[in-house]
Amino acid sequence: MENDIKELLKSQDQFLKTASKTSVENRISILKKLKACIKAYEQDIVDAIYKDFQKPEFEVLTTELFVVYKELNLFIKNLKKWSKPKSVSSAWLNFPSSDKIHYVPWGKVLVIAPWNYPFQLAITPAIGAIACGNTVVLKPSEHAPHTADILKKIFNEVFDEQQGKVITGAVDTAKILLEQKWDYVFFTGSVPVGRIVSEQIAKYMTPHTLELGGKNPCIVDSTAKIDIAARRICWGKFLNAGQTCIAPDYLMVDSKIRDEFQEKLISTLKEFYSENSYRDYTRLIHDAHFEKLTGFLKNLNIIYGGEYDAKTNFLAPTLVDSPNLSSPLMEEEIFGPILPIYSYSSFDELEEMITSFEKPLSLYVFSESKDFAEQVNETFEFGGGVINDTIVHFVNDKLPFGGVGDSGVGNYHGRASFDTFTRRKPIVYRKTWLDIPIKYPPYTRVDTFKSFLNLFR
Repeated sequence: MENDIKELLKSQDQFLKTASKTSVENRISILKKLKACIKAYEQDIVDAIYKDFQKPEFEVLTTELFVVYKELNLFIKNLKKWSKPKSVSSAWLNFPSSDKIHYVPWGKVLVIAPWNYPFQLAITPAIGAIACGNTVVLKPSEHAPHTADILKKIFNEVFDEQQGKVITGAVDTAKILLEQKWDYVFFTGSVPVGRIVSEQIAKYMTPHTLELGGKNPCIVDSTAKIDIAARRICWGKFLNAGQTCIAPDYLMVDSKIRDEFQEKLISTLKEFYSENSYRDYTRLIHDAHFEKLTGFLKNLNIIYGGEYDAKTNFLAPTLVDSPNLSSPLMEEEIFGPILPIYSYSSFDELEEMITSFEKPLSLYVFSESKDFAEQVNETFEFGGGVINDTIVHFVNDKLPFGGVGDSGVGNYHGRASFDTFTRRKPIVYRKTWLDIPIKYPPYTRVDTFKSFLNLFR
């Protein structure tokens, strides 16, 4: 396999030298072809993701296909405008000149995708990379094999493999890929694996984006509208069975409303999944993840839920009361349908809890007090957040999406994807009708330049 990958990368180098194939017009044509192909295989995509972990059709349409179509439409509409060189004011010392920033592709891009949103989180960065003139090798997750197969089918129909290629496989395949020299690497996954990826590509000093995760806090203060907060939190947390990197990881509820809010969460979950019907509820991805999460529940105070079925990797939405911070549940991102609930009585308690963890990918605050919400936003460091809802910042392509610190490096979505997958190349266009001699030896005009320098002192 390693030799095949090396040959593929050589062919991609050749592709990048072919101006006709990498022109903006050609890239737009390819994006339109990709959109048509995805549309033709919509039902196959829905079926594949269901086979992988029983994700409901509605969730596939909204969280996978909708996001992908939005990204495609945005690039098709704006790529010509975004790709034009940008004129900037020139420096006095370069007079006469005109200066521009050119947006150029990095080159060969490796995209390593996760299993939790196996289509969207694979295709979306690939769209940005291809649109910006790069070539792409996409490594989908081996834990969602049916989705990986449909991704491979789509890539084979849309792209010459010199431009875009899906390579399937497990950890060994990822290791071989990371050992190659890439011009850019885009990884989405867990923090521990992100560290490994970063270490692997450091030997080549490869520029990269890491979309990771963390323990995302969700704060509910005493002024929050309880009914709305409960619905929006339950939706954001238990969407995709909690297997979402920006899902609320734990709740911090003002002690004055703790009991009332807890009851509202329970009644909301009963409404969402009435009569224990979990038809519209995703299963856990594989046996190992199921065993890990159900193992977390041992010795915890379960407020609601906790039912599970090993045959189908089903774990019901579960609320737990104030687990010890040293428990396995709180030592890492939960990434499943378990929601710990804590109380706080002061902002100092809130701050002590949140800052005990690394900077999260997201933070949510429910409050009708603008001052409180702004205090939260100004006090804590996090990738992105929402006031009075959860996870919805992900769908706005005008907002860059990404983490900070342990939760990630870099960002993407919309124009941010264009900025990620292009390099800004500065060019100064000097004029020849005037050539001021002061910069040339012999340096006989030191006093003149000292006078000029006084303007900047």
